[in-house]
Amino acid sequence: MFEREDIHIIYYLSAKALHSAKVNESPFPERSALANSVLKFINVKKTHRQNRYEILCLPVFINSTPSSSQTLPFKSTTLNFNSYFCRFKQRSKFMELIHRNLAIGIHDALQETFFEKNKYADKVIERLLKANRKWGSQDRAVVSEIFYNIIRWKKRLEYYMGEGVKPNNIYKLIIAYLLWSKTNYKKFEEFDGIKIADILTKLKKNTVPTKAIEHSIPDWLAETLEKELGANWEREMIALNEQAPTVLRTNSLKTTTKELISDLSDEGVVSFSIKNYPDAVQLEEKKNVFLTTAFKEGLFEVQDASSQKIGYFLDVKEGQRVIDACAGAGGKTLHLAALMKNKGQIIALDIFEWKLAELKRRAKRAGAHNIETRMIADNKVIKRLHEKADRLLIDAPCSGLGVLKRNPDSKWKIDQDFIDRIKKEQQQILQDYSKMVKKGGKMVYATCSILPSENNLQVEEFIKNNPGFKMIKDEKVMPSQGYDGFYMALIERVS
Repeated sequence: MFEREDIHIIYYLSAKALHSAKVNESPFPERSALANSVLKFINVKKTHRQNRYEILCLPVFINSTPSSSQTLPFKSTTLNFNSYFCRFKQRSKFMELIHRNLAIGIHDALQETFFEKNKYADKVIERLLKANRKWGSQDRAVVSEIFYNIIRWKKRLEYYMGEGVKPNNIYKLIIAYLLWSKTNYKKFEEFDGIKIADILTKLKKNTVPTKAIEHSIPDWLAETLEKELGANWEREMIALNEQAPTVLRTNSLKTTTKELISDLSDEGVVSFSIKNYPDAVQLEEKKNVFLTTAFKEGLFEVQDASSQKIGYFLDVKEGQRVIDACAGAGGKTLHLAALMKNKGQIIALDIFEWKLAELKRRAKRAGAHNIETRMIADNKVIKRLHEKADRLLIDAPCSGLGVLKRNPDSKWKIDQDFIDRIKKEQQQILQDYSKMVKKGGKMVYATCSILPSENNLQVEEFIKNNPGFKMIKDEKVMPSQGYDGFYMALIERVS
C-alpha cells in the first residue's frame, strides 16, 4: 500500500511516462526505490475540459506482484498534467531561477523564525512576500517552498551539517537542503567558506542514526509519539512531513460547491470537490485565492477538510442557541452559521479581543449575521451563560501536532512541559465551560492534536468526574488519511 507521499511520486512518474521520458529517478530524496517500480496503465483517456487526464494505474512492486484483491490507495485521479509535469521539471532548476536577493530573503526569514521570540513561519513568510511585491509568482512559490521545507526538515539537515542551527550558519543550512533535495544552484558569495564535501559525505551514506533525525522531530517528540501512537507513529510523521493541500469551505449562505468550482475556474483556479465532505473544495495546485473575486465576495473560507467535519459533528439545528467557546478568528463559527442558515443565535467567545474583531470582519464578508461576540475577560462571562446553550463547541487549545504539515515550525517551539501544561488547561476548560450546556443539550470537545492524552483520554476523565454527561460518539482523523489530524467527541448533558 503506497503512502500519500508515494502517490505524489506516482503522479510524477505517470506524467513522465506520458511525455515519453525516462523513468529513472525520484524527485524526492531516498525514494528512488519507488522509481524502479513499474506503473502499468490500465486506461488513459483525455477529456476535453482544460486538457485534463483521468488515470487508472496499477503499481507493480519490485520482486512482488499485487493480487487482484490488493487495496490500492486510489482507483482514479484527475489532474492537470501540463502544470504538474512542469512543476516537477522545474524543481531541479530552482536555484538557477533564484536571484541572490531571494536567497537572502530565505535566510532572513529563517533567522527570524528560528531565533526571534513569538515569530511564526506563516506570518514571517507573509511579511517577506508583502515586502517584495516585485517578485514574480514563480519566485514567490520557490521562496515559500524552500523556506517551509527547510523548517520542516531542520533536524535532519542539522545532521548533514554536522552542527545545530545558529544565527551565523543559516546559509549552511540552506546549502544542506539544496544538496539533499538535489537542487541545482549557483554559488553566491554568502555560500563562501561552507565545506560542501563534508555535507556530501553524510548524504552519500544514505542513512541517519535515529528515527527522530529521519523524521526531523525533537527527540522528546519521537518518544512521546511512539508511546502514545505505538507502531503507527512513523506513518503519521511521514504524512505530517508532507506539504498541506489547500482546501476551501464553500459558504453555503451564498453559493454551492458546484458553482464555486465554476467561479474559481473562471479566475484560473482549478479545483475539485472531495467525496464525503459536502462543502469542501480542494485546489489542484497552490494559488493565492485571497486575490480572487470569489473570496472578496465571501463565497468561501480557507479551512482544511478535517476541520470542516467538526461543524457537522456538533449536529446544530436552525433556531438553536449555539456557543463557540474558543472561537478564535471564527473559522468554525462561520461554518456553524452556514449550517444554521443564519437562523438562531451563535455566541462566539474568546480571550483575545483582536481575534473576535477578525471574526466580525470575516462574518460581514460571509454574510453571517446571527453571530454575537463576547470576550472572556473574567469568569462572569461564563457564569452568565450557565445552562443556556443547546449546543456548545469547545475547540480546545492543544499541542497542534495534527497540523504540523501546515505549521512545521510548531515542533521546534513546543516541548513536553508545554504539552503537560496544555493538558491541564484542557481539563479545566472542559470542567468550566461544560456548565454552559443546558440539560438535553450537546457539546463537542475538539482538538487538532493526534495524542490520545489530549483527546479521548481527556474526555474519559471528564465523563468519570461528571456523571451528568455521557459520550455519544467520537472520531479521530489522522494525518495519514490525507488532511490535518483532528479529534472530536460529541457529549450530551443528561442531568
